[in-house]
Amino acid sequence: QVQLVESGGGLVQPGGSLRLSCAASGFIFSISPMNWYRQGPGNQREWVAAITRDGSAVHADSVKGRFTISRDNAKNTVYLQMNSLKPEDTSVYYCNAHYNNDIYWGQGTQVTVSS
Repeated sequence: QVQLVESGGGLVQPGGSLRLSCAASGFIFSISPMNWYRQGPGNQREWVAAITRDGSAVHADSVKGRFTISRDNAKNTVYLQMNSLKPEDTSVYYCNAHYNNDIYWGQGTQVTVSS
């Protein structure tokens, strides 16, 4: 019922940019805090950014100043603008929602930063 569908990943060169999208359905998106996480090869899943229902955002130190989380409640979509990408940003990026004390995950979208 609850669905989170990430898109926008791909292969990009170091220093490049991507914008990830997460389309949400099956719950009241407008009142749900949203997050982005990532998981690189051999690594545990790492929190990247969070945003409240009103658009207040916080970012992990590793991406601060380069990534920006945002949301459009009218479109039930959360975004992650990724600038100045580095090889170490290579990961599967996951959208995450907290709703009614449950946690939901998307399937992930692959971001590869390489020359």
